Amino acid sequence: MAPSNTRPTSRDVAQAAGVSQAAVSLVLGDKWRGRVSAATAERVREAARDLGYRPNLAARNLRLGRTRTVLLVVPALTTEFFAGVYTGAARVAAQHGFGVVLYPSPEGIGPARDPFASASAALDGVIASSMAADALTAIRGDQLPLVMLDSDPDGSLGAATVNLDIADGVRQVAEHLLGLGHRRFLHLAADVASWTFEVRARELAAHVGTAPGTDIRTVHAPISIEGALTATTTALTGPGPHPTALVCDDDKLAAGAYKALRRLGLRIPDDISVTGLDDLALATAIDPELTTVRLDAELFGERGMHALLAVLDGRRPEGGDIPVELVVRGSTAPPRAT
Repeated sequence: MAPSNTRPTSRDVAQAAGVSQAAVSLVLGDKWRGRVSAATAERVREAARDLGYRPNLAARNLRLGRTRTVLLVVPALTTEFFAGVYTGAARVAAQHGFGVVLYPSPEGIGPARDPFASASAALDGVIASSMAADALTAIRGDQLPLVMLDSDPDGSLGAATVNLDIADGVRQVAEHLLGLGHRRFLHLAADVASWTFEVRARELAAHVGTAPGTDIRTVHAPISIEGALTATTTALTGPGPHPTALVCDDDKLAAGAYKALRRLGLRIPDDISVTGLDDLALATAIDPELTTVRLDAELFGERGMHALLAVLDGRRPEGGDIPVELVVRGSTAPPRAT
């Protein structure tokens, strides 16, 4: 056995298993088939387990010319959604011996400073949200193996794209509200130039517009409580008939809209129904609890990392959008008879 105060080496494993260091390298690198016997391979693995041997990944990576490090570029938005994306990506990365560096674009959306002296020398690949896509040029991330999240698959910068089925989520919201009898809609849209929010607007207009007698008006707000409060207040204090349903691009906008509606003396859902999109923790913290679309952020991150691993290995990533689910709570009800 190796001394307890030193890290066991491949030489220790070789001695314990009664084989050469070359055989240890073949077995632990999973390249032994056809070169050593299955019994020898098992003896090497058992010796490694008994000794607590772990390969020196740093040395191996230097030989391979890879750092086994991935950069996850996200907008610096104060929600837990992108924390979930990171958690999922990091979990899959760890299973494959990779690390993930989370890099939020400092301004939220737009150019970012290079987080490394030379990004291309320090990284094996990049996973990036379309909401932070402008940061890629500044960090030269577009010159590396790249997977885009929430990005137009027909115009993506990346070798692969991974998307949630946002279009279906919006369809579910529209069908729910139309089924309740709503015909006058206000769309509180995120004031963000991003494909994922373009999908929300397009799909809502398409599905609401197919119903007879419907009217939809759109106002834009930055993704903040204060921004949503101001935009909602302005929209509902103007002339014209009031909407009976307020469709928000995400849950944070919905929370700001709640504040505006309360200040205007409007009751949810008696006077106006409200929906969100994300199913963040605050969706059940506000009262009444918010009807919203649940997005699986961790699965999103997992799929993004799996796609990047496929790109790095020269394989075709798994296709198909990730399903989403409408969660109906207390913020929606049929409109009052007028």
